[in-house]
Amino acid sequence: MTASAPRGPGRIDVEHLPWPGLDVSGLRILVAGFGVSGYAVADQTMQRGARVLVVDGSDTPEIRERTTVLEVLGVEVRLGEEHTLSLPADREIDLVITSPGWRPDQPLLAAAAQAGIPVWSEVELARRMQASDGPQWLAVTGTNGKTTAVTMLESILQHAGLRAVACGNVGLPVIEAALDPEGFDVLALELSSFQLHWTEHLDCEAAAVLNISADHLDWHGGAAQYARAKGRIFEGVHGACIYNVADEATRRLVEEADVVEGARAVGISLVAPALSEVGVIDGLLADRAFLDERRTAAAELASLEDLAHLGPHGAGPHIVLDALAAAALARAHGVPAHAVRDGLRAYRLGAHRAQQLATVDGVSYVDDTKATNPAAAAASLRTAERIVWIAGGLTKGADISQLVEASHDRLVGVVLLGEDPEPFTSALDRHAPEVPVRRIDPGDTVDVAGRSRLMEQAVQAARSLATAGDVVLLAPAAASMDQFRDYAERGDLFAAAVSRLPGAHT
Repeated sequence: MTASAPRGPGRIDVEHLPWPGLDVSGLRILVAGFGVSGYAVADQTMQRGARVLVVDGSDTPEIRERTTVLEVLGVEVRLGEEHTLSLPADREIDLVITSPGWRPDQPLLAAAAQAGIPVWSEVELARRMQASDGPQWLAVTGTNGKTTAVTMLESILQHAGLRAVACGNVGLPVIEAALDPEGFDVLALELSSFQLHWTEHLDCEAAAVLNISADHLDWHGGAAQYARAKGRIFEGVHGACIYNVADEATRRLVEEADVVEGARAVGISLVAPALSEVGVIDGLLADRAFLDERRTAAAELASLEDLAHLGPHGAGPHIVLDALAAAALARAHGVPAHAVRDGLRAYRLGAHRAQQLATVDGVSYVDDTKATNPAAAAASLRTAERIVWIAGGLTKGADISQLVEASHDRLVGVVLLGEDPEPFTSALDRHAPEVPVRRIDPGDTVDVAGRSRLMEQAVQAARSLATAGDVVLLAPAAASMDQFRDYAERGDLFAAAVSRLPGAHT
């Protein structure tokens, strides 16, 4: 049954309204940011009687299209930077739901905090609005590998016969999945540090942190704050907290978490699993955590051969670790071993994740544009022996030196994108001075034609550095927004440029 509360003329104390099943009727909600999650929040809360105002600093055709749809249904939308600088002067606001990209010091959010108005993520709102008999939540975060792990988890759950969906930072918005009228059995959530920063109550059945390395430090204000945001995924876990045995930071997050009594810590490892771990024994994914006889035996879940289709030379270590995390989360929900195997066999990597595009005159071209930080790029650079590396973009304060030092013996050439190449050029000068580097002039990238020309030049430069047997790898180790709309556009333009290369394509 949906909880309800009286609505008065003054500001409503949203934090103390009963949930699960939070009743939003009559609430005055400000949605900050009109992206995919913002649209979903406005739509779902408006349908349930909330009075919704949406603000966004951008005014694009896509946003205008969303505006037209919701304004017909009674949602007010205000576009333009001036509407994002303060709370509206003409109305009372009970609750702010923020886009995950908005920083805590953004003026409107700072004003809401000063005024005592709760600021929640879409995820927090979804958790409170979901009914008590709604789907269980299985969640994944980490600097790298989140999308692969959570979509693997989705495949495993579906092969177990469950109605399950990947949502959050991939797939459906969480609020749509949590309130789906047909009802899911399980939600497989991918959660970013941005989403977790604004979320207090996850209460997952099981959650995993894959790894922690420097990323988004400018947004969070430092490495410690970034790690704390990731650790929020364990708050309220009542089944299992999954951590990476090789990454001590993930273990510490489990130790510091406020979980429900009885929740277990379960490690994942690329070697033979100890008690309460899931790992690899003689080429088999093995479970010593979720079976009664775990002190003396292990359950076979799948084999490395079941993952061989996920890489040109078999699945790399980072892919295997993602599969172990997905398997552990599924086992925490009670999924049988055969469903883990079947789900992993059926799984295919999405676009822009170590995606083999073509081989042209003996040179392979691989799109890993999703490698937006040094740790992700490092995993990608370990997959081949001779690489022409296309790199560069917004480093967000991350250090490139260790990445170059660890990978220099694999590099036969580097092509640099980005408006500021200095983090890369200084690291290359220090650790790989013998490697030829081609800097691509930033040029004019305000429209897609300019961005396409930029990538065309990068691919041509990479081709000039490569010989038969080499791999041209787009693994930028940086974000894309200085020159491209997003990482996906960067990868799409790379694929298009590769397709136009003359020569024998296979």
